[in-house]
Amino acid sequence: MSILVRPAERRDVPALVRLRVANAERHIQLASDIYRVPDAEAVRRHFEEVLADGSKVLISVAEAEGEVVGMAEVVLLAEPPDHQILVPRLGAEIHTVVLDGHRGRGVGAALVTAAERAAVDRGVSVIYAGIFAPNKDAVDFYSASGFGPRGILLSKEQEVSGVG
Repeated sequence: MSILVRPAERRDVPALVRLRVANAERHIQLASDIYRVPDAEAVRRHFEEVLADGSKVLISVAEAEGEVVGMAEVVLLAEPPDHQILVPRLGAEIHTVVLDGHRGRGVGAALVTAAERAAVDRGVSVIYAGIFAPNKDAVDFYSASGFGPRGILLSKEQEVSGVG
C-alpha cells in the first residue's frame, strides 16, 4: 500500500471531520467519562478556520489509494512568559488519527514523521503527545515513534456546582 502524506487543504475538510468524529467514537469506547463526540458542524468550522489561518496549527493528511485515511494535527504552544522559570522554547502538541482498517500499515508513522518535520521547520523544539492513561494503544504507538515521558502531569477532579 502506497502512502502519500501532504499538508491538508480546504478540500480535505470533510475527511478531517470524518476522522475527528471516528476518533471520538473510538475513544468513547475507552473512557466515556473523559471523551465525547463533538458536534460535526463545530469540527468543520474549526478545520476551515485552521486551514485558512495556518499560523498556530499544522495539519497533514495521509492518503492511501486516493482516500484520506489519517491526519496529524500539530498545535503550536506559546513560549513560557518572562515571569516563569521554564527556558523559553517553542513547543507543540501532536494529535494523530488513522482510520480503522488502516492501522498497523505505517500510516501513523508516516504522519508523525511528516508532522515532526513540519514542526521543526516552524522552530518547534519539543513535541508533546498528551495521552490519557486508558489509551494503551496510543501510548505504545507514540513510544514506538520515539516519544517518552517528560515529567508527570497530575490531575484532580473537582466538584463543580452553580458555576455561571
